[in-house]
Amino acid sequence: MDHARIILGIDPGTQLLGFGIIRSAGKKAEYVDMGVLDIRREKDPYAKLRAIYDCISEVCKSYSPTELAIESPFYGKNAQVVLKLGRAQGAAMIAALEFGVQSVTASLIRDICLLTCQ
Repeated sequence: MDHARIILGIDPGTQLLGFGIIRSAGKKAEYVDMGVLDIRREKDPYAKLRAIYDCISEVCKSYSPTELAIESPFYGKNAQVVLKLGRAQGAAMIAALEFGVQSVTASLIRDICLLTCQ
C-alpha cells in the first residue's frame, strides 16, 4: 500500500491568493478542496500578509498537508510587483512550514497529476 501524500498548491498574490488540495497515493490522485482568498479591499500591505498567513494556517490545520507546491514570482517589467508577490509567497510558505509541510516544486506536482490522469 502506497503512503498517501496530501499536497497543498498555492498561487500567491497580493490581491487574490488561490489554493488547492489534492491527495495522491500510488497512481491515484484526487481532488480534495480549493479556495480563493480575496484581499483586494485590504489596503494595508501588512494586513494582507497577515491574512495570507492566517488563511494558509487554517488550510494546514484543516487538511494536514504533507507537501507544498507554490508558484514562484516570474520576471515582470515592474520590480515592485515582483517584490510584493515575493512577500505574499513568503507569508504563505512560513505558515505552511510552521505545520511541518515539506516544500516541493510545482512542476513535480504537475508530473504527479499527469501520471495519475493516464
